[in-house]
Amino acid sequence: MSTSTYPPGGTFFDTLKRNFTDVPIDPDKANAISTTEFLEAAESLTTLFDLLGSVAFVPVKSDMQGNIKKIRDRQLLAPTQSTTLQSLVKHELQTTPKKPSAAEGLLWLVRALDFTSTALRSNVAVQSEELSVSFRNAYGSTLKPHHSFVVKPIFSAAMSATPYRKDFYAKLGGDLQKVEHELRVWLVALEKQVGVLKGFLERKDVKW
Repeated sequence: MSTSTYPPGGTFFDTLKRNFTDVPIDPDKANAISTTEFLEAAESLTTLFDLLGSVAFVPVKSDMQGNIKKIRDRQLLAPTQSTTLQSLVKHELQTTPKKPSAAEGLLWLVRALDFTSTALRSNVAVQSEELSVSFRNAYGSTLKPHHSFVVKPIFSAAMSATPYRKDFYAKLGGDLQKVEHELRVWLVALEKQVGVLKGFLERKDVKW
């Protein structure tokens, strides 16, 4: 994807099917997060890895898409009980507690989103920091502790294959100030949802 595919004066964020800022969260229902919109936003996020321009990120993107599919498959199986991510997981654990594939998929998806948001938050906060440093540090604090010895080298290779900072931000849009502003707004929404879901998945009644 190049900036030529964006509308005039636009950015990468204009191309998203769904922005995390547009995902409904119901504060009256313990911050219940709408399933359809969240999955669309997560799916849109995976296109960000295309901008990193390396085949090393293909496994990262594929892993996220696979977990999105697990959750969506469960939603299609029990739509009325899956309007929010929290209700989807609870219903799955009540009906198929031994093989909760969607719950497991959400756990890994949240970890991947946490990794992505942590890396980009660090990078946008420290103007001199290269992407490889931001992503490597984020991987070490989010996904790496949960990965096997087989998976770790695959993801570590991707962390070292990131483009230079200036090249990456240029791919996000022509106006750096606008890009950074929209990135920060997107990150705030993403981080809030990751925080809500991490808290939910850590509850004793959501264990399997």
